[in-house]
Amino acid sequence: MGVGGKVRKVVALLLILFLIFFYFSLPRTLFCAPYATVVTDRDGELLGARIADDGQWRFPVSERVPEKFIICLLQFEDRHFYRHFGVNPGALVRALIQNVRQGKVVSGGSTITMQTIRLYRREKQHIAPARSFFEKCIEMFLAVRMECRYSKKSILALYASHAPFGGNVVGLEAASWRYFGHPSAQLSWAEAATLAVLPNAPSMLHLSRNRDALLRKRNRLLKSLFEKQKIETSTYQLAIEEPLPSEPLPLPQVAPHLVSYYHQTQRGTYSVSTIDKKLQIRVENLLERWSNELLGSDIKNVAAIVWDIQAASPIVYCGNVRFDDQSSGNQVDIIRAPRSTGSILKPFLYCALLQEGTILPHTLIPDIPLNINGFTPKNFNLQHDGAVPASEALARSLNVPAVNMLQMYGQPKFYDLLKNLGIRTLDKPSSHYGLSIILGGAEGTLYDISRVYCSMAKMLLQDSLPFHSNRLPFKPAAIWQTFEALKEVNRPEEIDWRSVPSMQRIAWKTGTSWGFRDAWAIGVTPKYVVGVWVGNANGEGKPGLTGAKTAGPIMFEIFSALPSSSWFQRDKELVEAHVCRLSGHLASRFCPQVDTLLVAPEGLNSDPCPFHIPVLLTPDERYRVYSDNAEVNAVQKSWFVLPPVWAWYYKQRHPLYRPLPPYLSGSASHSEIPMQFIYPQSGMIITLPKQLDGSRGSLTIRLAHNDPKVTIYWHLDEDYLCSTTDFHEVILSPPAGAHTLSVVDNFGQISSVSFTINE
Repeated sequence: MGVGGKVRKVVALLLILFLIFFYFSLPRTLFCAPYATVVTDRDGELLGARIADDGQWRFPVSERVPEKFIICLLQFEDRHFYRHFGVNPGALVRALIQNVRQGKVVSGGSTITMQTIRLYRREKQHIAPARSFFEKCIEMFLAVRMECRYSKKSILALYASHAPFGGNVVGLEAASWRYFGHPSAQLSWAEAATLAVLPNAPSMLHLSRNRDALLRKRNRLLKSLFEKQKIETSTYQLAIEEPLPSEPLPLPQVAPHLVSYYHQTQRGTYSVSTIDKKLQIRVENLLERWSNELLGSDIKNVAAIVWDIQAASPIVYCGNVRFDDQSSGNQVDIIRAPRSTGSILKPFLYCALLQEGTILPHTLIPDIPLNINGFTPKNFNLQHDGAVPASEALARSLNVPAVNMLQMYGQPKFYDLLKNLGIRTLDKPSSHYGLSIILGGAEGTLYDISRVYCSMAKMLLQDSLPFHSNRLPFKPAAIWQTFEALKEVNRPEEIDWRSVPSMQRIAWKTGTSWGFRDAWAIGVTPKYVVGVWVGNANGEGKPGLTGAKTAGPIMFEIFSALPSSSWFQRDKELVEAHVCRLSGHLASRFCPQVDTLLVAPEGLNSDPCPFHIPVLLTPDERYRVYSDNAEVNAVQKSWFVLPPVWAWYYKQRHPLYRPLPPYLSGSASHSEIPMQFIYPQSGMIITLPKQLDGSRGSLTIRLAHNDPKVTIYWHLDEDYLCSTTDFHEVILSPPAGAHTLSVVDNFGQISSVSFTINE
């Protein structure tokens, strides 16, 4: 190979190396500056933003640059932008002549592309590059390179997103909001012209200084647009009359807790949320008004969330009230803060029991005093019904029946169910919570719990669940029955909603945590789920802070601001069942009154009524007789019989309840236990309070017996105490230690209970 061939190879290699260097001389991602976190509603309306980590209001890059701004910018900075390849030789020559004549640098001849490169290098070097011939050559070289890699549209977007607009405002979108209070897409010609001239000298031209110079520069640009026939006469005249903004405006502060959440989880991004801005503002104003009323009771915080069931996403997110007030925990996002759940989880247990077929909607659940290893749940009214239908227990939010239902279902299984439902705050083992998990012994968030209600409603509408990886572990039939029960919860309204056909039906549940610290209310219609929490972010309890009194009225007012809807359609999987009217169980052959009700298919496998039994009676039904008693012309009848303690409380609320008649022979059946201790219960460990004089306090023993006329003889540790009739109560002050209390009725039936008195 000759010398000429070698030279050509070397030249070709150098050319290839130059082209490679030329191609890779700019990074693929040009700007790496931190951006502000920007959040919009579902229609792109700005909800709020959080400043970038470097203290600049720099919104994330947007490819959309308004046409008005482009026209103003190119008319002012680079009229040949679409015709040059990054460098405009004519502009450079003209700038050189001007600078020589003035004896100083008055014009740089830079194109928009070169200015974008200067912004890039300024960010990379953290200082403004020196205005020198060498620096200008670098800008020209990189500008040509930029034109090779980026489209004209992208170059304009990069410039618009990173140009300085004075102070700590960077980028067109941030400037539009800070100076004019609306997005750049809504800029007027005067506003677009103002923003087009600002980056030319942002430190000299400013809203608070050199306003006259800024105004003259803007108007010269508008005149140039008019002369170039870019705008009409009327538009030009209106534009030059438009005043400059007086000072930077604050950014919108809608759904601030949601914006802060995005800032924590998706910092520096542009996020389109599912929020309906108009409805969000309406609910925020509503909560502000309610909060002002609650402040009189020293209740400082309120939160609310509204879910669109079809979209399975929140359309209102009010994490708290008075976000700018830092003195009362108002910046705490209650929607995502773990709080004691109170009774708000009870519908999930009820639904699970229906789905398994363990109970039917009106199955009687015991409501009597409980003591389970020292755990003594109480109903809110401190009373007992003896036995109550499961649906009524849910509607009235009775605690004791709920604990009994949890024992039926199994506490560890319910714990697993809650985790499968998406309750993410259960970070301790199941044993840590125990049976109190159904009464607020665990924590949950308004977001997670209301989302479960939304999932239930969406499944009832036979839709998929886009925000769950697995389908909900409930079936529509059980959900429909659960919502039917929750629909009957008494509303805080003074009128009976059932008597007004125009009032929409809402399934809702309240919750109140121990110590009146948290008040919950969550309601469901076929369109929306509304969740409300009221309380103090610091956990301080307040008298009267209950779900029904505080959170419930707010929830209903939010529903009144939403479009109403008809009720859920009955699920097609429901089947008819013959149910005992008194017990709520599947009817047995001894149940005299039977109703036909719709139940989940699994309910057909539930237990038949255990409370209706056949008995033999004398013709006047005053006495029972044995089947082998041939001397009496006995009649057989079905009788509704509850266990003694159930019956003792039940008959106080149901005067028509009739206990079993006594036996005619004067002796009871050996297989029957006609009496039961109400208090204490077997195995209890009791601490008696000391009196003011230092003596030991007393213990009230209560016993229930099926026969109201029986006489009871009491013995403590085999020592005879006394006898009672009518009301079987004894007051004792036993010494510390283990004791056995025995009772004998006048038919010879015996019952006993063991308990321990603490020191």
